[in-house]
Amino acid sequence: MSGRRRIAALARAAVLGVLAGMLAGVAPAGAAELLMFEQAGCVWCQRFDREIAPIYPRTEEGRLAPLRRVELGDEDAVFADLAAPVRFAPTFVLVEDGREVARVPGYAGEEAFWGLLADMTKKLSRTQ
Repeated sequence: MSGRRRIAALARAAVLGVLAGMLAGVAPAGAAELLMFEQAGCVWCQRFDREIAPIYPRTEEGRLAPLRRVELGDEDAVFADLAAPVRFAPTFVLVEDGREVARVPGYAGEEAFWGLLADMTKKLSRTQ
């Protein structure tokens, strides 16, 4: 693929990603969001889905940093500058203004998740 075609394809993908995010209620560019890197068959991802996912959007943290799921290995879909590659599922990465703020590899249950997430959100530069 030529350079121009590649740039055009990336631009279309970015626009479609923003539009899809708007329709799905994903935070707009510049806002904070919590990326969850997941993988099919991951039992810890499934546990998160049972324990946290149903209530997360209704929490203060969920409004501050909406959850966006990313398939492990698909960092091109992130549209954020990550500090390091993500190697384990689940991994939660808090991003703000297109940059990684904090991350938690793994899921160790409800209590640990909420405590770690509270620590992560304190690192955000602004309240949304």
